[in-house]
Amino acid sequence: MIPVYYYSSASGTVRLFAERLGRPAYPLSERGVRRSVPDGPWVLVTPSYKTGNPQNDTIPEPVRRFLSDPQTRRLMVGVMGSGNRNFGEHYQAACRQIAAASGRPVLFEFELQGTQWDVAEAQQILADLDTAIEAHGVGQAREPQGTRQVRPSERMSD
Repeated sequence: MIPVYYYSSASGTVRLFAERLGRPAYPLSERGVRRSVPDGPWVLVTPSYKTGNPQNDTIPEPVRRFLSDPQTRRLMVGVMGSGNRNFGEHYQAACRQIAAASGRPVLFEFELQGTQWDVAEAQQILADLDTAIEAHGVGQAREPQGTRQVRPSERMSD
């Protein structure tokens, strides 16, 4: 079962969504998780915060740090994004920027913590990914137990 790694602010909206997916979910707000490297394919769930202020960072810093490892980036199979439509043109900016930079697809976009229908659709997308990974032998979809620690020279400072 492909795990999800997510970042959620104090509001907890992305955490609530990730936990309702019914699969291993690892919070990038925890330093140990940020410093680990998944053992196999994984999916990122990230919020977007940019509201038009050019000084704001679109991609949350813990997500940037986790993605700073080349192996971690290579194992990512796609991105799901949480956003707020009030952000206008910046809605889902982090998710879309990460997908464009990594060459991985945007798998799903939802608003805030998502509805029950959003959760069901995301669960189906992840189940289809599980099937595709198993059928094509693209790595092993498994929980990232025994993750490798990133050497200090391989990551940005914490």
